[in-house]
Amino acid sequence: MSDSVFRKKSVGKAVADTDEGDSSHLNKILGVRDLTSFGIAAIIGAGIFSTIGRASVNGGPAVSLLFVFTAIACVFTALSYAQFASTVPVSGSAYTYAYVSFGEIFAWIIGWALILEYAVSNMVVAISWSEYFTSMLAGFNIHFPAYWATDYGSAARAYAAVQASASPGSLPANTRELAQAFQDAPTVGGLKLIADLPAGVITILITSLVYVGIKESRTASNILVVLKLAVIGLVIAVGAFYVKPENWSPFAPNGVSGVLSGVASVFFAFIGFDSISTTAEECRNPQRDLPRAMIYCLIICTVLYVLITLVLTGMVNYKELGVDDPLAYVFQKVDLNFVAGVISVSAVVAITSALLVYQLGQPRIWMTMSRDGLLWPRFSQIHPRYRTPSFATIVTGFLVAIPSLFLDMQFFIDLTSVGTFFAFILVCGGILYLDAKGLSRHSKFKVPYVNGKYIIGAALVIALVLVVRADGFVSGIQEKPLLAFFWLTWAVMAVLAFRQNFSLLPVLGILTNLYLMTELGVSNWLIFVIWLLIGLVIYFLYGYRKSKLALENKA
Repeated sequence: MSDSVFRKKSVGKAVADTDEGDSSHLNKILGVRDLTSFGIAAIIGAGIFSTIGRASVNGGPAVSLLFVFTAIACVFTALSYAQFASTVPVSGSAYTYAYVSFGEIFAWIIGWALILEYAVSNMVVAISWSEYFTSMLAGFNIHFPAYWATDYGSAARAYAAVQASASPGSLPANTRELAQAFQDAPTVGGLKLIADLPAGVITILITSLVYVGIKESRTASNILVVLKLAVIGLVIAVGAFYVKPENWSPFAPNGVSGVLSGVASVFFAFIGFDSISTTAEECRNPQRDLPRAMIYCLIICTVLYVLITLVLTGMVNYKELGVDDPLAYVFQKVDLNFVAGVISVSAVVAITSALLVYQLGQPRIWMTMSRDGLLWPRFSQIHPRYRTPSFATIVTGFLVAIPSLFLDMQFFIDLTSVGTFFAFILVCGGILYLDAKGLSRHSKFKVPYVNGKYIIGAALVIALVLVVRADGFVSGIQEKPLLAFFWLTWAVMAVLAFRQNFSLLPVLGILTNLYLMTELGVSNWLIFVIWLLIGLVIYFLYGYRKSKLALENKA
């Protein structure tokens, strides 16, 4: 059984499978500009328009450095993705890369994790879109019912907080508004009818566009990205004149721990560059254009994130940024209501592009898993006219729209990170496998090789000395037990690098992603483990027996 669950697909077979069946009918129309646009659309979405504020509340202005640190981790990973994309230009993203590197069981785990990542990412984007949409309507003096624009849990908690408070007027305005929404909501059978209707409706509309075709999706994405970049440029250019340097002091008010507490939010802001690889089978020249697009969009977005963070935390005190629409809020705070209005209107349109890319990516991962026999055949069904994975697209629409009607944004932000880090680690590890097996010779793009034979071990010794001298080794592990696994992994990588002359950059990708994982909360891990167990049950009940590799081996 162990041999069968670790059965691997060859690079040649992975590429050949794209020419079989319905999936060979996909439209190959995307170039490097379109792919870069998709990447920017995915990365600069709810992260810059919403979650950036939440991260700044605990981390202060130093969150800008967290963006840089996270971007560095993503660069190592993006280079690994880029090499895989040039070697195996198939729509399955990290799922396919794991299949050719580590075997079927790891491919399934990654594919299952990516389903979670893309779904919950889109739920956050949809909820953020709803916040800006209702804010925009309010700017035009149109007041959308608050109980139809929030989730039940948030409203109920706010109502309970108001009822329990001796002085409700001292509570944050947002809490009092949610409590009022709960009180005003219609009641049927003793149950308050509360749902985030805009979030659900926009998801259905975007799903319809994705269903119709890649060409239409590409055109819409390119237009929306131009608008999005124009708005961000406006925020940086105008906001720079209202920066007060005293707001940057203290730079890290809650120390390193405060900065790192925003890892989930900040990392969420970066995931999306991997979504480019899901369109590999619709690229004109995937082996050349995918690597370029991944690097381009990551560099552009990192610069913009750092500048935006510095401007926001310079315009107002970081403690005030715990709102769902921080960009519009800071301009209202300095009485630039016109700019705030432009941001709100533009954000409604711009965030839509992120929703578009994630809704585009997830069905294509399902399509690839279905093509391999690990999911039901209908998921690989291609529409005869629109040439899109039609059934998978419809399922994705419902999977995202229904939860976004009823659940809280922060719940989804916390949920998305563990599986994504895990996928990134396996992709970086996969490059080491390609190098060890000589498969890198098929790659048209390669991760720059730096021999890590001595560097990785030396860096481990230096890091341990610094941590021990600061009396932080034992206390760190006691506070975060996963750090023990991080140090153990680093030690193992140091030994293997010495013996195998491992490439340095993929190892750095593994270690940085693993360290960021240690910063995530228990709830993140618990939900991911539950999701993983559900996935393993499905795999052993269906995919293990129906896998095309399994059937070929029997034949």
